[in-house]
Amino acid sequence: MSVSLVLVIVMAVLYACGVYLMLERSMTKVLLGFLLVGNATNLLIITMAGKAGLAPIVSEGVAPEEMTDPLPEALILTAIVITFGVSAFLLALIYRSWRLGKEDSLGDDADDVAMRGGAVTMQGEDTDALPGDTEFEERPS
Repeated sequence: MSVSLVLVIVMAVLYACGVYLMLERSMTKVLLGFLLVGNATNLLIITMAGKAGLAPIVSEGVAPEEMTDPLPEALILTAIVITFGVSAFLLALIYRSWRLGKEDSLGDDADDVAMRGGAVTMQGEDTDALPGDTEFEERPS
C-alpha cells in the first residue's frame, strides 16, 4: 500500500467515525465527532495537495514545477483555526448545558415533536401514546 492510499483510508475512517459521533445525542460526542471531521478535512487537503517539492521561494535555477503550492498549507491553517473556534464554542455550550441541566444528553424539542405529530416524552419516561396523539393545541398561524 502506498502512503497516499493509507492517508485516504485513514481519512475515510475519520470521516465515518466523526459523522457517527455527530449524530449522537450527547454533546460531548458531537464535539469529538466535529474534531474528527476537522482532522479528516485536514488530511483531505494534504492528500489533494500533491507531491512535496521545494519551498515556493523564487530563485534562479529552480523551475516552478519543482515548487510546492503554498495554498494547501494556508487552507489547512485556516481549517485549524476554524476548528479551534467552533470547538471552543461547542465547549462553552456543553459547559452551559451542564451547569443548567446537569446532563450532557439532549432531549426532543416539544415543538418539533408536535409538528411531527408525535407525543412528547421526557428523558427516561415511557409512554404508550400512539403516533399522532399530541398534548399540544395548535397555534394560530
